[in-house]
Amino acid sequence: MGIKIHPMNSNPPKYPTMQSIDAVLVDLPTIRAHKLAMTTMMRQTLVIVRLVCSDGVTGIGEATTIGGLAYGDQSPESIKSAIDTYVAPLLVGQDATRVAMAMKRIAASVQGNSFAKSAIETALLDAQGQRLGLPVHALLGGAVRDALPVLWTLASGDAARDVDEAVALIEARRHKVFKLKIGSHPLAEDIAHVQAIRRGLGDEVMLTVDVNQAWDEPTAVRGIAALEAAGVALIEQPVARRNRRALRRLAERFDVALMADEAVHDATDAFDLAAEGAADVYALKISQAGGLWPTLRAAAVADAAGVGIYGGTLLEGSVGSIAAAHVFAACPTLAWGTELFGPLLLKDDIVVQRPEYRDYELQLPQVPGLGVQLDLDKLAFYRRDRSSHTVAITA
Repeated sequence: MGIKIHPMNSNPPKYPTMQSIDAVLVDLPTIRAHKLAMTTMMRQTLVIVRLVCSDGVTGIGEATTIGGLAYGDQSPESIKSAIDTYVAPLLVGQDATRVAMAMKRIAASVQGNSFAKSAIETALLDAQGQRLGLPVHALLGGAVRDALPVLWTLASGDAARDVDEAVALIEARRHKVFKLKIGSHPLAEDIAHVQAIRRGLGDEVMLTVDVNQAWDEPTAVRGIAALEAAGVALIEQPVARRNRRALRRLAERFDVALMADEAVHDATDAFDLAAEGAADVYALKISQAGGLWPTLRAAAVADAAGVGIYGGTLLEGSVGSIAAAHVFAACPTLAWGTELFGPLLLKDDIVVQRPEYRDYELQLPQVPGLGVQLDLDKLAFYRRDRSSHTVAITA
């Protein structure tokens, strides 16, 4: 249930206030198994936030993790609990137009919980954009690009199937860069898998590889050498996120670009990694950074340090992916594109109109707010507590 208040005074404030904040767990099926080093996903759980304001504007946000607690230390259930128990009581009744003030208020009382903070900031910016008649990217300084290149992750675990999938996507002009998930098998098997896909797609197709922290340093030395020889363009987080010294040694040793993902969350991480020369590229994610503005701050540090920026994903649905798109559209540089393909991995969705992908890019909405509207019937159908919100629907 959302938390609500009813002002007792007879002179209501001149500014719109936050009246209720509701966080809903939504379970959506995926189009296929999605295999990572730490888990195999058959569904994705979203935390959808609806923020209702006194002027009738409703802002929406999303926080999404990968595989519950398999990927990180925040789960959909903990995100919802943090919002319901700690965040919402801080904000209800407060000025809905002062986004920075609201986030400062949260930061003063809530440690960590970057995913919950990101979802709340997204909803506040969505509401403010609607209120002002501006897209969210305009609130972030304005877009420098109207569409974002998006790669696709080949993660079925079967090389032949992955090749067929990639070829079909190239022919459909949906994706032309592909990432491979490895690290869950012995090194020789993983390398053979990458080599098989490279042979199947040819040398003209750009391949990147995500190890998801699965290797120790000696294994990474052997693995990166083999991947470099196979023509892989980018290798993501080969070692544990806290092992920055190993990441630095690997970056110094090899020519292939190494990307920090789990190792970089916010601007402080970006600064520390840059000071150590530990990575060539940063994968930035709005939930890990704690919001849209914090992501831009991390991007500014990367720019200052000469580190490439990559628009990362936690396999968010349409709301979270479009929120991230507004951020990355506003980044002055985006050398490595994005992987905002999360909505395409879902068999069904909870929005009225799904994001538009064409000519290998995600198109940026140009309407007020995020540019995404919830389908309330679908939301009622897929919400985890739907036994009390039953709606007949055909997926």
